[in-house]
Amino acid sequence: MTADFWSPVRLSIQVAGLAGILVFILGIFLARIMAKKQFRGKVLLETAFLLPLVLPPSVVGFLLIVIFGKNGTLGEFIEKVFNQPLMFTWWAAVIASTVVAFPLMYQSAKTGFEGIDEEIENAARVDGAGEWRLFLLVSLPLAVKSIITGAILSSARALGEFGATLMFAGNIPGQTQTIPTAIYIAMDSGNMTLAWLWVGVIIAISFIMLFVVTYIK
Repeated sequence: MTADFWSPVRLSIQVAGLAGILVFILGIFLARIMAKKQFRGKVLLETAFLLPLVLPPSVVGFLLIVIFGKNGTLGEFIEKVFNQPLMFTWWAAVIASTVVAFPLMYQSAKTGFEGIDEEIENAARVDGAGEWRLFLLVSLPLAVKSIITGAILSSARALGEFGATLMFAGNIPGQTQTIPTAIYIAMDSGNMTLAWLWVGVIIAISFIMLFVVTYIK
């Protein structure tokens, strides 16, 4: 019972942690480009970045299966390289969580970068700072609150991801079963005590994460 209870908790934290790292890197990188660059098709690209926020989880899961499934180009490539399919593995859960969590990190980081006074960055350039040094020593510190907020909110979203994960990664106990899918199965089987315990855990973790976001503001 103890092992069965903590297994989804550990896996959810692992998935959310890795997905959080991925969206943190991708979100900052793309947000910086989109905040400072103007190019043709920018609005369309940005809309695509934010699309997972409004798409039903079943649609996200469907698209992931089409792209990374056995019949998908990337899915076939991954299966040949690693000698196993990506679907129904915990990596599938990471990918699903990354996709749905990315818009929160991207939008928050972009807001932070857009709020930086260009005169400060230009002054740093005049003083001889290269673009990477400017980014690391000036832009990032000035946008740090927005970046931290995005990182926490996106990690919380990854922790609670359900629909796309269930379709793409499945619900294999000890392998791909996260807290949300475990709650669903516990309710479906009538084990409300176990469901409430998992609900309590995810509420507690989410509350702490949101409290930090509220506090830093």
